[in-house]
Amino acid sequence: MNIANDWKDYEIIDMANGEKLERWGGITLIRPDPQIIWKEKSFPSKWKNANARYVRSRSGGGNWEYNSKIPDKWSIKYKNLVFNIKPMGFKHTGLFPEQAVNWDWMISKIQQENRPIKVLNLFAYTGGATVACLSAGASVCHVDSSKGMVQWAKENVVSSKLQDKPVRYIVDDVVKFVEREIRRENTYDAIIMDPPSYGRGAKGEVWQFEENISNLVNLCTKILSDNPLFFLINSYTTGISSEVLSNILKINLKYKGKISSGEIGLPMENSNLVLPCGIYGRWEK
Repeated sequence: MNIANDWKDYEIIDMANGEKLERWGGITLIRPDPQIIWKEKSFPSKWKNANARYVRSRSGGGNWEYNSKIPDKWSIKYKNLVFNIKPMGFKHTGLFPEQAVNWDWMISKIQQENRPIKVLNLFAYTGGATVACLSAGASVCHVDSSKGMVQWAKENVVSSKLQDKPVRYIVDDVVKFVEREIRRENTYDAIIMDPPSYGRGAKGEVWQFEENISNLVNLCTKILSDNPLFFLINSYTTGISSEVLSNILKINLKYKGKISSGEIGLPMENSNLVLPCGIYGRWEK
């Protein structure tokens, strides 16, 4: 497992009973996590100091319960990257800190290449990977079907002082955008995708991971440049093994290179526990 252990502004303080106690900068939150199936808290007294807790409702969804007033949004840093955090519906904060593993990997790949790199970031959400690639010197095309998420990504780019870097923001269905790029004969040196298990595009297009992921990867091979650098798939879809992502890359990418896959996770402070958070598949030059 690759562990995101270089954070200063984020940490898991404790985890038990289906919940994690996290520090995001100066704010402490309690959020549910289905991987946490053990009952014993390591630091019971620390849970009392949480600023807010996300509580699931029996009818689906849930809501935040606040023990003290917190800002509507605040910023945290990862190395030289800055991200804006906001408690959202359905427990999210706008950032998946375990993805720092992939940010570091992408930054290293881009910087070592010592040439202009064009990156396509699909299902790009609030732009963690976009910010990372821009900071490494790449140009980025950021695509997401949610106008709100794209706006949030712009805020993260500005907060990281990267607004003058070459970035293009697209609000669109990912598949339709890639099909248009094929017709335009636009190509990219690196492709990143973080597809949801289920979602809808900008005009209601339905996405299902198991049904659509292999076809999308195949489509994307048609817009890879003649000298591609990397192809990264992230997934949080329950029941999918990282080896599945590796197999999809093996089937669809015929370039010479290395394919790897695995889990990413977050360490719990002052313990030897690690929380598994997702899987990845990578092809690299």
